[in-house]
Amino acid sequence: MTPQRVLITGAAAGLGAALAAAYRTRGADVLATDVAEGVDLRLDVTSDDDWAAARDRVERTWGGLDVLINNAGVAGGGRLDVAGIDEWRWITEVNLFGMVRGTRTFVPMLKRQRAGLIVNVASLAGLVHPAGMAGYNAVKAAVVALTETTGHELAAYGVRASVVCPSYFRTGLMENLRGEDQAFGAVVAHLVATAPLGPDDIATEVLAALDRGEELILPDEAARAAYDLKLRDRAAYDEQMRQQADRLRAL
Repeated sequence: MTPQRVLITGAAAGLGAALAAAYRTRGADVLATDVAEGVDLRLDVTSDDDWAAARDRVERTWGGLDVLINNAGVAGGGRLDVAGIDEWRWITEVNLFGMVRGTRTFVPMLKRQRAGLIVNVASLAGLVHPAGMAGYNAVKAAVVALTETTGHELAAYGVRASVVCPSYFRTGLMENLRGEDQAFGAVVAHLVATAPLGPDDIATEVLAALDRGEELILPDEAARAAYDLKLRDRAAYDEQMRQQADRLRAL
């Protein structure tokens, strides 16, 4: 089997690094990118020039790409009357437009190849929308929609798209948390720090799901249970979300 050619953003640490290691274990050629040091290529996902340089590197080195993993992202959130509009702009620019730029950069190549896979790492927040996280929820929901649209639009070219929607897992993402709602940020940071799973666990589940051809990937039991409740019993889901919102009043 020909080794896969894989580009991963946000690969210096966390899930991106775990995915890069997992693909390399399989014998894939991996281009790990990030704004941090210790990767193969510096790539700021908000920079059109950086994306063009990444495309040039792929074309020069490999002549094509099999898997694009849009993983880079930032953490943010806050109650509607606390989070500022600049926070909304920041999280949208990185978490949504970063993926849009990556997708637009490589779609022409994938269409010419008539093959390829685009993987967008979203969050359970793209499907289940707890209070206090309007900006993060909205952007991750947009990533889910972007991925579904991508899969439909490119199916005729043999290109697939999958979206990953994990629940809380231990990751360094919270180190870059910013926002005016510091009290709510502390709550989320605690949930991340005490989560039972780490990035290696999630990466293992993601690759297994991609092997099965899944388009919506819920890589942990907490994510699957929460989304199942929303689909199966909307009234119970809404009540659970409102109870969670009520607890925010104590912050």
